[in-house]
Amino acid sequence: MLRTTAVLLMALMLCACAGGGDAPSADVERSDFGVTPAGDSVDLYTLTNPNGVTMEVTNYGGVITSLRVPDRNGNLEDVVLGFDSLATYTSDAYRSANPYFGALIGRYGNRIAEGEFSLNGETYTLETNNAPNHLHGGTEGFDQVVWDAEPFQKGDSVGVVLSHTSPDGHGGYPGRLDVEVTYTLTPDNAVAFDYHATTTEATPVNLTQHSYFNLDGDGDGTILDHELMINADRFTPVDSTLIPTGELRSVEGTPFDFTEPTPIGDGIDADNQQIAYGGGYDHNFVLADQPSDTLRLAARVYEPDTGRLMTVRTTEPGVQFYSGNFLDGSFTGKGEVYDQREGLALETQHFPDSPNQPDFPSTILRPDEEYSTRTVYQFSTRDAQ
Repeated sequence: MLRTTAVLLMALMLCACAGGGDAPSADVERSDFGVTPAGDSVDLYTLTNPNGVTMEVTNYGGVITSLRVPDRNGNLEDVVLGFDSLATYTSDAYRSANPYFGALIGRYGNRIAEGEFSLNGETYTLETNNAPNHLHGGTEGFDQVVWDAEPFQKGDSVGVVLSHTSPDGHGGYPGRLDVEVTYTLTPDNAVAFDYHATTTEATPVNLTQHSYFNLDGDGDGTILDHELMINADRFTPVDSTLIPTGELRSVEGTPFDFTEPTPIGDGIDADNQQIAYGGGYDHNFVLADQPSDTLRLAARVYEPDTGRLMTVRTTEPGVQFYSGNFLDGSFTGKGEVYDQREGLALETQHFPDSPNQPDFPSTILRPDEEYSTRTVYQFSTRDAQ
């Protein structure tokens, strides 16, 4: 049985708090967010830490709709793409294009080639919702689920525990999967995600979170001037359908070299076959080796004008860097039109298509095991250079 716990992180560097006057106390509030087309009531949870940082999370898809963090002057702005109403997330137009704004992804984050994999001598067929491949659990993945939710407060940390049972055979996956994901907002301006799952049959599992970030502020220009560091000297090159070839290729001498902080715009339009396949960056990076239960540095993103710095740490072996290539102005969120490359995602994960790639770290969860991973996004600021 999964444990229902609020997992608190080790203390990280304290970042500048916002504003003057008395600091607010930590708090979590529930409000109504609407009703799905199927008639399910949905809640919105507003998490506030003592620095005034706020995160809004809905139990529809585990979506983070808003995250307000300070700039170097203490001004709070929303740094994630999303919508104010449930109706947009459940609309036919959104579900058809599905950019997965802020969503919890499963059963399998990223792509599985041609929607097929073999396990224990049996071939399983999944939906090919990203032709010709399976993507992010299909059109009825975890981003479309109304999760059971339990808010909590422990000291100055606040959060919500989301739980869901995916039935045996749902979407073509074997085994009943019991899932619990804890979102925690800490007093040092970190957002932590703790994922746990058990299964009744061997099955692939690869859970992640798909928030799009713009450290300038939600919808305020592109992310091309954001300076990115990824703690990886290799990446997994892909074919024209964005399925890994199986190679682990060095980033040296390529537009994928983010071993030192580099403006994203420097290489995003490079004359490079991999860039052409992705329409920019949409690739998995192989993180520096550490024990699997240890938080490793995955990436840092710095926005020079605001001074906001986001540091990503994870127990996962990979991170998918997606530069918002397919945003095209089709959606307006919180008063802003979301155009191409106005948000970036750093999806911590096991590698794409791992069920079909025997040399990749395994994503198979077995009945006598527990899936357990952790990812932390830490927000702080830097002075102007």
